[in-house]
Amino acid sequence: MTTKESRRFTTAADLLSAVRLLARAHRLPVDLRARLVVSVTAVAEAEFAAGRPIGLDTTVRREPRGRPGVLTVACHALPGGTLPPFAELPLSAEVSADGSAVWQLPLPDGDGPAADAPADCDAAAEGAAREEELRYAMARAEALAVDHRRLKDELAETNSGVLALYVQLEERDERLRRAHGKTLRELEDALRPPPIDVDGLELAVHYAPAGTDAPTGGDLYDWFRLPDGSVHITVVDALGHGVTSTRSALNVTHAVRTLALEGHRLDSIIARTDEILLPFDRELMATVQLARLSPATGELLLANGSHPPALLIGADGGHRYLEVKGRGIGFPMAGSDAVLRTALAPGDLLVLYTDGLTESRKDPLEGEARLIRAATRHARIPIGDVPSAIAGDMHTVILHPDDTLALAVRALPQPAPAAPPVRARPVPPGRRAPGRQGVGG
Repeated sequence: MTTKESRRFTTAADLLSAVRLLARAHRLPVDLRARLVVSVTAVAEAEFAAGRPIGLDTTVRREPRGRPGVLTVACHALPGGTLPPFAELPLSAEVSADGSAVWQLPLPDGDGPAADAPADCDAAAEGAAREEELRYAMARAEALAVDHRRLKDELAETNSGVLALYVQLEERDERLRRAHGKTLRELEDALRPPPIDVDGLELAVHYAPAGTDAPTGGDLYDWFRLPDGSVHITVVDALGHGVTSTRSALNVTHAVRTLALEGHRLDSIIARTDEILLPFDRELMATVQLARLSPATGELLLANGSHPPALLIGADGGHRYLEVKGRGIGFPMAGSDAVLRTALAPGDLLVLYTDGLTESRKDPLEGEARLIRAATRHARIPIGDVPSAIAGDMHTVILHPDDTLALAVRALPQPAPAAPPVRARPVPPGRRAPGRQGVGG
């Protein structure tokens, strides 16, 4: 069964009372009634403000018992008026073809309107209905506030747990990073031999990786004594960073050590190393510098494969770079073109290094000039501090971070030969040794 009714209103108060009475008559829940009242008056507000009336059509379709009916409420402007947009309403409305706002509300089960519903919305009924809606709104607001506080507390607890978990993860990651870095540094230290003990020479080394996340690199060195007593030093700078470049540099130092101990000439070792390693690693590229130093005579031999030149700081304050031409491992025609021969006098300082020391500002010439000043400034301090002090001066500003390796070798005065022992002359029989008295004498 379907019933229809159309009414016209000129004031918001009359419209509000009529909608409230309609909702109560059809036993709509108080929350639905309140939202319908507010939504209808909000739609009609602009028309009333302009002095134009509003039309309200209601249609009730009731179904047999057990099936809910439908109450349709349509609010529309009368000729000459237009309803404004109504996207945000407490109770959503549909827009019909003629621009009306339409609400379709399910009716509670029952045969008809509420038996106690007033026939007209008098002042007392209006007040009771408003009070009921207000109590519902306050209860709803309180319930929402309680829910909000509960959700806020749950969110704070969740955030606290998430923050604690984040802190734990950060601490774990930091421990893993430290353990990883410690393992790599221990590996690096195992690959980097300490200075050897040689009479007449002082040796020291400084190494710093390009970044703490990869404390290993391709800058490597080796020093050892040869059977003839001379000291061999190898400095390698393999292309790249991290473990891969460390492996490449280690292969070079091992090959060089083997060839040197086998007695190969210094000028042939770089080329021979290239021949040995390239079949196993076609990607290997490394610069190499070889030094051979006699502690007894101070004679110094240098071979070079594309590596920065060694720096010699004299005991008298003079300085010069020891240039030797050549090409590194993996370069075309690898090998040292010659062997430079010179000598270290007592007090002279030899500095061997990789390009990370002089190219931190991307200007090798400036870096070489600064290296002379730094090495000269620190040439007389204890040898163990020399490489680090030089690196500290060179890296005051770093625009081009790279692994850094610096070795310092200082010649010491040779000790004077010991005087031969004085032998006592034998005492002839029957004579007493000088300074001794006979028994009883």
